[in-house]
Amino acid sequence: MPTAPASPPRPPDAPAAPVWPASAREAPGGGLAVGGVPLAEVADRFGTPVYVLDEDEVRARARAWRAALPGADVAYAGKAFLSRAMIRWIEEEGLSLDVCSAGELELAVHSGFPAERIVLHGNAKSPGDVRAALRLGVGRIVIDGTGEIARLAALVPPGARQRVLLRVVPGVTAGAHAAVRTGMDGQKFGLSVAGGEAEEAVARLLGQPRLELVGLHCHLGSQIAGLGPYVTAVRRLVPLLARIRDRHGVTFPELDLGGGFAIAYRAGDPAVDPRTYAEQVMGELSLECGRVGLPLPRLTVEPGRWIAGPAGVALYRVLSVKSTGGRTFVAVDGGMSDNPRPALYGVRYTVRLAGRSSTAPGRAVTVVGRHCEAGDVLADDVELPADLRPGDVLAVPASGAYHLSMASAYNLVGRPPVAAVSGGRARLLVRRETLADLRSRDVGE
Repeated sequence: MPTAPASPPRPPDAPAAPVWPASAREAPGGGLAVGGVPLAEVADRFGTPVYVLDEDEVRARARAWRAALPGADVAYAGKAFLSRAMIRWIEEEGLSLDVCSAGELELAVHSGFPAERIVLHGNAKSPGDVRAALRLGVGRIVIDGTGEIARLAALVPPGARQRVLLRVVPGVTAGAHAAVRTGMDGQKFGLSVAGGEAEEAVARLLGQPRLELVGLHCHLGSQIAGLGPYVTAVRRLVPLLARIRDRHGVTFPELDLGGGFAIAYRAGDPAVDPRTYAEQVMGELSLECGRVGLPLPRLTVEPGRWIAGPAGVALYRVLSVKSTGGRTFVAVDGGMSDNPRPALYGVRYTVRLAGRSSTAPGRAVTVVGRHCEAGDVLADDVELPADLRPGDVLAVPASGAYHLSMASAYNLVGRPPVAAVSGGRARLLVRRETLADLRSRDVGE
């Protein structure tokens, strides 16, 4: 695995944030509890690895965005983590939802989420994705390229109109890793503002009677700690809105600035504060619109990781501890099949002993997974008690987003379950993927 990047300097508008859910407490008798439930108890009841999701933390974080932006549309980014329970929580908290496939869309609608509050994204939507969106009546479809326009319009029934947004690229470089920077030219998403492709697509969309272009969409990247990139995007998109008004006589009522808001993975890491976002970004949007004589569009933001990530804790059981080559390796019963992000992006996590207390001195160790890859490293150079032994339970916070949604069955290891905790109770949300599940997909010759 490549050397993990150090945490970036903290922008002045991004204060340090807690790593653990607000409900995290020392458990009676030692260890750690979340949502009033000792994590050792969760590990014993559901087995390991297991994801623990604090329902109250999810709801509180959803409410934080709603409170900060009462006049905006807050759309939870379902790709971070999606399940029937999460869909219900998000719906009950008054959020909208964005999805990236027919699978996510069908799960949401069949779980009772209102289709008109769903946005469908995707740079390469399949015909099945589009047909499902039209059949179920999604509120918005995000057009990612000019080739989509005629294909989508041809599928809209006669006499109907589908509301769409156009994804544009404002030329802003932001995000914690090159693989997640989507606001700059030269990557696969959206159409360039600077290159003129965005305005060309607007003209084509306005000529389609079955499509109603209601606004622009952009997404700058992921794990963005400062608000400067969002302010810059506003300064580039409002002039585009003004040019569209002057050229076509159309004023769009909506502007979706996406998500990508950073969370803390380790102590001292910066994170975005919704209230500061509202003050700075909404303030800039109001200023820029006033400067060019545009009415203020309805803003949409798309927090996913920010809502789900800090609410989740991954639990593992230690399988072995060995020292070799001058390093100490702690091997656990999970790894890159349930969290590929350290291998993909060099993400660095916090790890702590969760099942018991220890007075032993700490020592630097590397926590590794069970898979047949040298890059299967969950956390490098973390301090854990020197008396760590097989059977101990380790907890990794900030694990609620992009863990299960990116998990695989590598080495035919089933994906972990998800258990929700709240008010001292734990319940299963998603069961463990079993060997029988994996075998059932193999139909033979």
